Amino acid sequence: MRPDGAREAAPAKVNLFLHVGPPADDGYHPIASLMVFADVGDVVTLRPAPRMAFSISGPFAGALDGAADNLVVGARDRLLARVSQSIAPFALDLEKNLPVAAGLGGGSADAAASLRLMARALRLENQPLAEIAGSLGADVPACLHSRAVIAAGRGDVFAAAPGLPRLDLVVANPGVGSSTAEVYRAYDRSVRTADLPRTPARFTDVAMVRAFLAGLRNDLETPAISLQPRIGEVLQALRSQAEALLARMSGSGASCFALCASAADAARLADRLARREPGWWVRHAIVEANP
Repeated sequence: MRPDGAREAAPAKVNLFLHVGPPADDGYHPIASLMVFADVGDVVTLRPAPRMAFSISGPFAGALDGAADNLVVGARDRLLARVSQSIAPFALDLEKNLPVAAGLGGGSADAAASLRLMARALRLENQPLAEIAGSLGADVPACLHSRAVIAAGRGDVFAAAPGLPRLDLVVANPGVGSSTAEVYRAYDRSVRTADLPRTPARFTDVAMVRAFLAGLRNDLETPAISLQPRIGEVLQALRSQAEALLARMSGSGASCFALCASAADAARLADRLARREPGWWVRHAIVEANP
């Protein structure tokens, strides 16, 4: 381990579409989703310490209760429980830049980044990281690799994503949380199917991505808006802008995204929306090309 510590990015997850089926006997909902990962997110740092420790800083640190149920701590403890060798104590520091309960997979990304970071810094690469990730939550396995992926099953069955061009998104959150459990309960009153659309092997440009996504949906959008109407305000604000080719909620909300034709369009839209709605969290987010 380097004496000055090591850092790992925890990129935000965006569901470009999310189809959800009725709950199975075990209570889990099958899904079909194209997940991509953006250049905005949290950061986890590992550094030597006199004893095991965990801390949270950053603009959204206050929205978290602390260490007791944080997925970073869960990832640390589950990984170390499998390690037979002696490990010198260390601290994990979470810089919380993403809104909480936002549909961006923040907690899952934090856990996944922590697993990658510990495996590398402590030379534990031979540990079953995917298995540990799956035990921590449905989105953690996808976040472990932080690459575009088609997810099915509970979100733990993966297929290669189609080739994607660079995507310029504007991601906006109205400053409120959205409870995944409550959204799913509301969704259960009018369930659809977790159908997986036929997907081209490669998208040649953003216009082709937009045409594909236009025929798809996020099945949690309507129930989430019924519980948190401000999500609808964000979608309306995005959809009313000339630069937005398509706007949709991510995950179970409350964050939404607009797909733009270019970086210039996304930067312009993000700047305008941030000035118009200073209480919102607004970012121009880049999803790098997936060749």
